[in-house]
Amino acid sequence: RSREDGRSGAGAGAAEAVKSRPRSASSCGSRALAAMAPRREAGLLLLLVLPLASAGLSGYFGTKSRYEEVNPHLVSDPLSLGPGAGGSLPASCTPLQLRAVLRHGTRYPTAGQIRRLGELHARLLRRNAGATACPAAAALAEWPMWYEESLDGRLAPQGRRDMELLARRMAARFPALFAARRRLALASSSKHRCLQSGAAFRRGLGPSLDFGGDEVEVEVNDSLMRFFDHCDKFVVLVEENDTAMGQVNAFKEGPEMKKVLEKVASALCLPVEELNADLVQVAFLTCSYELAIKNVTSPWCSLFSEEDAKVLEYLNDLKQYWKRGYGYDINSRSSCILFQDIFQHLDKAVEESKSSKPISSPLIVQVGHAETLQPLLALMGYFKDKEPLLATNFARQAQRKFRSGRIVPYAANLVFVLYHCDHVNASQEEYQVQLLLNEKLLPFLHSNETTSTYTDLKDYYKDILENCHFKEECELPQVNVTAVDEL
Repeated sequence: RSREDGRSGAGAGAAEAVKSRPRSASSCGSRALAAMAPRREAGLLLLLVLPLASAGLSGYFGTKSRYEEVNPHLVSDPLSLGPGAGGSLPASCTPLQLRAVLRHGTRYPTAGQIRRLGELHARLLRRNAGATACPAAAALAEWPMWYEESLDGRLAPQGRRDMELLARRMAARFPALFAARRRLALASSSKHRCLQSGAAFRRGLGPSLDFGGDEVEVEVNDSLMRFFDHCDKFVVLVEENDTAMGQVNAFKEGPEMKKVLEKVASALCLPVEELNADLVQVAFLTCSYELAIKNVTSPWCSLFSEEDAKVLEYLNDLKQYWKRGYGYDINSRSSCILFQDIFQHLDKAVEESKSSKPISSPLIVQVGHAETLQPLLALMGYFKDKEPLLATNFARQAQRKFRSGRIVPYAANLVFVLYHCDHVNASQEEYQVQLLLNEKLLPFLHSNETTSTYTDLKDYYKDILENCHFKEECELPQVNVTAVDEL
């Protein structure tokens, strides 16, 4: 399935390039011609065969994946609610509250990634001055290095579109909640890309929705959206502890990465010792950035096959697993402050409804990061494989549930919707909940159904709601212990 998914999201840029490719030239013939051609022609020929090389890559970009990879129908219709948009609740149920946790939209690379890309690009420029025998390196040397360190992870124009369109689809899906004069509480992490995403989400709702004036103030709330920064145990024992990433580092030196490294070095006519896993990953992610930001197929994509992409996706997923997922308990336990806050607001809405009061917070939208959503979903028990992700089990994990690009692409969103239902058989059925991940109903783990009574849901997560205390969870142990012992 992932092979089809990768192709379905290849994007308009790649599709247009395919149309322009001469039908008669085989890729082998193109390579032979390129080896003999002048440098500029070599680059041109390489660009012509690019769509063949990159057709299957877009499904493997991990956290740098476009939102369209999980919802391919948006490529042709950005406002489509997709198949099965109606849900499965009886007509007698009315939505009371929507609580959405969003990841920011498409962003530029960080300053560190841009710096490493600049180093690799400069190396190719030096090596290929006047050379004609290495078409891939020549094409990449001619590629204009347009990223500047000042872009450092900022929201791209596409990221603003991601958020505006998401807001419009959300309003279309829940028109009663997004009706005029309903209060919208908008919060964000302090990061510029999140604040801008929040503003873009509000803009997407348009001037017809009166949320108490056109400009809804975006509240900065790092304690909820960047809980990981405030958890000493996580920061010291995982974030800043190199040994905690042992599996990631081992995979970088393992046979699968070594094979990719050798292949890329050969394509670029570089000695293999001049490359490492980090530089190869930067080249691969540049392919992803160009697709997400500009909707174009970058010449950097030509360095990788679909098999290479699977290896590089696993490297990304290993990092997410050990730093933000199931690798260490503190990764997810640190998110209980957000999880409990979600249920406190749902509780309040239930109480207000029972007292026949208007719901004080019918819409709560919060913008954070992949690092906000991934631990929260792990805390809830989603996308957990029977076997942990290790440096040594790449082949066995081919069908793993934990694929970060499917879970937290750009503009990822987790939405809790609380309903009040009339004409129910028992009082506990009066309040029901649905959960949507990236606009698709997510079955509850306790029932495998897409609707749950609020009582059953709270009962399933009773231990986290009552016994996960952020301050105690995040305290560093008093005695000196190794990270592995403690975690």
